[in-house]
Amino acid sequence: MTSFFIFYEKLMKIDDINISSGAKAVFYTLGCKLNFSETSTYAQILKSKGVVKAQPGEKADICVINTCTVTDIADRKCRQAIKRLIKNHPDAYVVVTGCYAQLESETIQKIPGVDLVLTKDLREFVPSCSKGDRTRYWLKVQDGCDYFCTYCTIPFARGRSRNGSIVSLVSQAEEVARQGGKEIVITGVNIGDFGKTTGESFIDLVRALDNVSGIERYRISSLEPDLISDELIDFCATSSRFMPHFHIPLQSGSDAVLKLMHRHYDTALFADRIYRIKRLIPDAFIGVDVMAGSRGETEDYFNESYHFLQSLPVSQLHVFPYSERPGTKALRIPYVVDEKEKKRRCHLLLALSDEKLHSFYHSFEGKEAKVLFEHAPKGKPMHGFTENYIRVEMPTEASMFNEIVTIRLSADNMKSPKD
Repeated sequence: MTSFFIFYEKLMKIDDINISSGAKAVFYTLGCKLNFSETSTYAQILKSKGVVKAQPGEKADICVINTCTVTDIADRKCRQAIKRLIKNHPDAYVVVTGCYAQLESETIQKIPGVDLVLTKDLREFVPSCSKGDRTRYWLKVQDGCDYFCTYCTIPFARGRSRNGSIVSLVSQAEEVARQGGKEIVITGVNIGDFGKTTGESFIDLVRALDNVSGIERYRISSLEPDLISDELIDFCATSSRFMPHFHIPLQSGSDAVLKLMHRHYDTALFADRIYRIKRLIPDAFIGVDVMAGSRGETEDYFNESYHFLQSLPVSQLHVFPYSERPGTKALRIPYVVDEKEKKRRCHLLLALSDEKLHSFYHSFEGKEAKVLFEHAPKGKPMHGFTENYIRVEMPTEASMFNEIVTIRLSADNMKSPKD
C-alpha cells in the first residue's frame, strides 16, 4: 500500500478530526522538487475528502511536514520546522514524512507533539503529479538511486531506482492538459536512469511526453552527466516543448575528487556534455550542482575544480558545503576540510556563480522572450520564467496568470532567483 494511502487511512481513524467537515491543514516542505510534488499529492488526497488549507493565522487540525536529509543543515532545519509547527498549531495532528523521517524515524518520534512518522515501502514506485500553489506541475517519473556515491544517504532514504510506465506517465500529463496546465517539470531522484522497472528508456519517455497535446513546456529537473545522451540533447534541440534548460550535477571539477566520490564520469565527459548542449542550443540555461569542502578535497583539488567551472559556459552554480552523513563511505576518507575553509570555498564559488548568472542575463537584455507567469502572492509582483529559465518580474496583472506572454527583457524586469 502506498504511503499516501497509509497516511489517509490513519487519519480516518482519529476520533478528534472530522475529515469530511472542513478540517484545516498546513503543509511544509523541505528539500527538492520531488518532495514538493509528493507534498502536493498529500494535499490533493485530503482536499478530495473535504480538508481545506489553513489560511495564514488560522490554527490547523493537521500538519504535514515533508523532510529532507541531504545535509546535516537540512536535518536541523527539519527538526526546527517540526517544533515550530507544533508550537504554532498545538492541537494539530502532526505527520512527518520524507527522507529524514525515513532515516531517523525514532529520533523524530521522540519529539513531543509528533503523532505519526510516515515511512514507506522503498520497493514500490508511488506516482505523483501536482502543482500545489504554483502554475507549473511536477510529474514524478522515477524514484530511488543505484549510484551510492560515497557522500550520499539518498539511496538509503529513497531506495533503489524504480519508475512508472510511459503509458501511465503520459496519461498523467494528459490529465494536466485537461486541467489547463501548460508546463510540467519532470522530477525524480535520478531520472536519467528511468526504465529500470519497466525496461523502457528516458529518451522514449521524453518522445512520448512531447506528443501530449496541450502541454506547451517541459523542464527536466536534473540529469546525471553520464546519462545525458547525444540522442537526448539532439531531441531537446529540435523540440518546441522541451525547454532549453538543463540542471546537471557536477559536485567537483577535480577528477581525483570525483573518484573519491564514486561519481560515474570525469571532467572530460562533463565538459563534452556542456559544450554539446551549448553548440546545439546556444541560448540554453545550464545550472550546475557543486559541493565545496568534501572529504579529500585538498586546496589544490579545489583550485582545479574552481578553474574548471570558471572555464565552462554554464549559467549558474548551485553551491553546497559538504556535510558529514552517518553511515557513508566518505567518512573513511582521511583528509578533512575545516568549516572555516568550507565557507571560504563556498563564498568563492557563489561569487563565480553570480558572475556567470549576471553575464547570462545581460546577454539577453533587449531581446524578446516568452514568459509563463505564475500566480502571484498577495501584495507581491508576479513572476514567471522564459523558456531558458530567466526569471522575469512584472506588476501583477491577473489576466496574465498561467498565460505565456511575449516580454522584452530588460535589466529592470530580469530578476535572479535570489533577488
